[in-house]
Amino acid sequence: MNQKKKVKLLKKTSRSFFTYSLIAMLLSVVALYFITVYIIKDETKESLNSAAFRIEKLIEKDGTLINVYPIINTEKVFALKVEKIKDTLLYDLAEEEIEPYTELTKYKEIHGNVYKISVRTKALELHDVLQAIILSLIIFLAVFSSLYYLNKKKIESVWKPFFDNLKKIKEFSVQSNQSINFEDTNIEEFSELNTEIKTLTDKVIADYENLKHFTEDISHEIQTPLAIIQAKIDNSFDENQISEKQYSLLIDISNNARRLATLNKKLILLAKIENQQFKSSDRINFTEVLKKSIENFDGLSELPILIKEMNHIEIYFDEYLARIIADNLLSNAIKYTPTDGKITIESTNNQFIISNTGYESIKNPDKLYNRFYKEHITKKSLGLGLAIVKKICDSFGHSIHYSFDGNMHIFKLTFK
Repeated sequence: MNQKKKVKLLKKTSRSFFTYSLIAMLLSVVALYFITVYIIKDETKESLNSAAFRIEKLIEKDGTLINVYPIINTEKVFALKVEKIKDTLLYDLAEEEIEPYTELTKYKEIHGNVYKISVRTKALELHDVLQAIILSLIIFLAVFSSLYYLNKKKIESVWKPFFDNLKKIKEFSVQSNQSINFEDTNIEEFSELNTEIKTLTDKVIADYENLKHFTEDISHEIQTPLAIIQAKIDNSFDENQISEKQYSLLIDISNNARRLATLNKKLILLAKIENQQFKSSDRINFTEVLKKSIENFDGLSELPILIKEMNHIEIYFDEYLARIIADNLLSNAIKYTPTDGKITIESTNNQFIISNTGYESIKNPDKLYNRFYKEHITKKSLGLGLAIVKKICDSFGHSIHYSFDGNMHIFKLTFK
């Protein structure tokens, strides 16, 4: 599923405000142009009708024909015609050029005579109207830009407490055991949000501390009785009175006690990793850690461990966890390699690859790193080794990948 592209809140709101305002402004300019043209034409027509009416009254009074070029022209005609208004071009003596005029022509019968009355007024050219509107638009843009800038600054000041508190949330860590102190704000919704988040984080800190103490306590409380059980079993072996059946039973109890102790240690380790209790990282030589791990396993198995390549790998990591990764992957390879198989180890600049012989690929590779998952139930394994390796890798940004090629199970660990 494709994730939507993330956009900053202020950028998104400012962009929306700017886009919608610009569209509204452009539509307003178009509407303003047509409305202005309509009003001018309507007012011009009213003005011409008013002038024609006054001329009619003057003719009625004394019958004088009035002619003032180019704005007024009256003459006697033989018949009445329909009134009309039109645009025309006339030579303007004052401007000494041809100018556009709007002309109203009316026919009126006065004292038994028919008069043609033509009244003209200089037309306002559309490009003049457009220039005026463009000038208004420029002024409007200047005002709009100022309002946009002021609005943006105002929004930034309103949201500043939110972003300051968001930064504190990002820096929050349960390991610090410190509650978040949010910036005070007079915005009711932000204040409510701060209160709820503070309550939540305080509870998280308390729960984390309780879980941490429980983990430490349970580890101690379980290890102690297990150690006592193991000691008593060892003491029982020293006694000569036990029968062969009792001896076999004690061996079984001892093995299960050791298994339970190992299980406890590994579960505690997983809990500590999940609780991010391993945060400190030093620059370590993983190759040296790997060599020590190989030495520790040497002699525990007759399987040949072939070192294909052993380059120097230096990383920032917790050395204890690095040793656990190496031990668990080696232990896993030894457990699941047939007696006639082999184990191959290779370390490059930022990768550690361990391969072991296998007759078939793992059936459920997606479950490989699940806790207590075992491909073969007959194997005496807790099913936690690879889960711990995966959890460590995820916590520190490393990756581990499984593949099967050429009858070899291959685990490739890539360091960040």
